[in-house]
Amino acid sequence: MTREGRALRASRVLGLCAAGLALTGVAFALAVRFGEQPISLSAALGEPQSSDAVIFWSLRLPRALLGVIVGAGLAASGATLQGLLRNPLADPFVLGVSGGAALGATLAIALGLATVGQVAPGLLGGFERLSGPALLAFLGAGASVLFVLAVSRGHSTRAPYATLLTGVVFNTFAAAAITLIKALSNPDRLGELLFWLAGTLGYERTSTLGLAALLQAVALGVMVALSGRLNLMMLGDEDAVALGVPVARTRRLLLLATSASVAGAVALTGLIGFVGLIVPHLLRLAFGPDQRLLVPLSALGGAAFLVLADLLTRLSYPLFGGEPPVGVVTALLGGPLFIALLYRRGSAM
Repeated sequence: MTREGRALRASRVLGLCAAGLALTGVAFALAVRFGEQPISLSAALGEPQSSDAVIFWSLRLPRALLGVIVGAGLAASGATLQGLLRNPLADPFVLGVSGGAALGATLAIALGLATVGQVAPGLLGGFERLSGPALLAFLGAGASVLFVLAVSRGHSTRAPYATLLTGVVFNTFAAAAITLIKALSNPDRLGELLFWLAGTLGYERTSTLGLAALLQAVALGVMVALSGRLNLMMLGDEDAVALGVPVARTRRLLLLATSASVAGAVALTGLIGFVGLIVPHLLRLAFGPDQRLLVPLSALGGAAFLVLADLLTRLSYPLFGGEPPVGVVTALLGGPLFIALLYRRGSAM
């Protein structure tokens, strides 16, 4: 590629990312401004002791920030995995992360382990007040990914397919184990179990949001840094090796980065589907399959999509007398849209 061509591509990437950032900013502003309870923005910013300020700083702002962090991680991971596994139907949960996380959180909720202090008393010091289900979900997600990578190791020529199949099988096993736990659990805990499994955005503390943002920033940085190699790997492992790509090392790093991103997201919010499937699909149709552009755009688009979906859950409070889980809203929005995309592509062939 000529110098002019590289400059043109770089300006296109920067321009589209700036547009995506602006869209995310608009979605974030709407999320912190509107909700089931009307507030005065001037009072929230100028009167620290007012109820408007409490709602803004303690409820809406942390929840919107969590939506940005989780949405960006899920969508960027989905875009990366779709390219890495060469499967447009791959989503962030395909590696067994969702199964391991859900199994860990289900065990914590069923056993009544509400805080980290109850899971590991005296071992984690100041972190003992953190969520027990979140800790076990993160540990379960990490263990499931290590298991999937260990089982699929050695299938050098068919590594993407072996990884995909192992993840699907593990998710099926985890789903069966979760069903067994729900059947044996105290009926008083079933509501909490179902609500977590449906996916929700809560009100996390600043320290938790900071750790989540750091994890997602590192994982996203790895995905963006290796996106050029991923473009070549999508041609096939043999062609990528011939072009100088260390395929095995790159695949391992990308799998670890996406798994860490998804594990961090699921540990805080439960299973929020379709964000990592529909957002990369829409952007790929609009801007092409170049991962160097698709990964950062997916992160921005996923953040905006999840924040707006959560805004809908809060605005629907008067209609339902409560907030539906945001995972239900993303499925209701993403399912018909995905079917429409498949129908459109089928009609165009």
